[in-house]
Amino acid sequence: MKPVDFIKEQIIVAVIREAKIDNIVPIANALHDGGVKVLEVTAETPGFLAMIEKVRVELGEKVLVGAGTVLDPETARSAIMAGSQFIVSPSLNTETIKMAKRYGIASIPGALTPTEILTAYENGADMIKVFPANAFGPGYIKNIHGPFPHIPLMVTGGINANNIKEYIGGGALAIGVGSSLVNPKNIKSDEDYLKLTKKALEYTEQAKR
Repeated sequence: MKPVDFIKEQIIVAVIREAKIDNIVPIANALHDGGVKVLEVTAETPGFLAMIEKVRVELGEKVLVGAGTVLDPETARSAIMAGSQFIVSPSLNTETIKMAKRYGIASIPGALTPTEILTAYENGADMIKVFPANAFGPGYIKNIHGPFPHIPLMVTGGINANNIKEYIGGGALAIGVGSSLVNPKNIKSDEDYLKLTKKALEYTEQAKR
């Protein structure tokens, strides 16, 4: 199954920011146990390349792991060499899309306006991350989906368990969830990992409804 098809099937993408090399695998396992099997490790996190590589080695095919907050083609290539299975950006950089496609890796650039969304898609993006989605809300996604029903949309920014249904109803095929799902700085004990699994279950149940 292609990475984007897997993302569409799973719906929830856990955006992991500020994790550490010693807790990234326990976090990934806790999310997996809660049904969240798509992980995005953000590039501004120190050591993110080693984390992607470690998750690929330790969890194998159990999860799909990619790099997020990728701003340029050089970072995209480094992430791909580390094993990233998809590349996510907060903004539109066509050279980053080209780099991902050069290596056969799924590209999910960020865009907000109709012009940006169409430009990203025309330049080879596999899915478009509408960001920040909460700037306009679920109604905006519905309005965008109307003229662009053929463009796969992922929404990120201000998403929580209470509004997932609205965004999916508006036409979003995937949901990127950050600190409202996983905040590595707050995970310090076995109990915290159990809470993360419970929260992941909550999100996956809401999404699958």
